[in-house]
Amino acid sequence: MSGSSNVAAMKKVVQQLRLEASVSHVKVPQAAADLKPFCLQNAHCDPLLTGVSSSTNPFGLQKVCSSL
Repeated sequence: MSGSSNVAAMKKVVQQLRLEASVSHVKVPQAAADLKPFCLQNAHCDPLLTGVSSSTNPFGLQKVCSSL
């Protein structure tokens, strides 16, 4: 039983490797050139650059209950 499961596992590995080998690759300079305009275009929506308003921040300071 372990021999057949080993063969099945190796077939899955080979299938995954074939899939990864068929993926087209982009060289780093080209990827960086494509990424820069995208980042500049979407910078206004990035909360790491623009910050989060205190009214919409779920991790901000919570109001204390007045009944305590």
